[in-house]
Amino acid sequence: MAWQKQTGYTQRSRIETQMGRFKQVIGNKLKARNIKNQRAEIKAGVNALNKMTILGRPAFERVL
Repeated sequence: MAWQKQTGYTQRSRIETQMGRFKQVIGNKLKARNIKNQRAEIKAGVNALNKMTILGRPAFERVL
């Protein structure tokens, strides 16, 4: 566990997981051709992914 904290493994793992989800939802390639439309496509995908992530996140409560 110590090596994970030293190398930042957990953060990298979370980012890789999110990128995998992004590719699964949006796809491996952008459909838009020009940069302005590509940016809009990415923003729409990120917003959709963020909403799905928030809805699927469990709420934790401390039990005494």
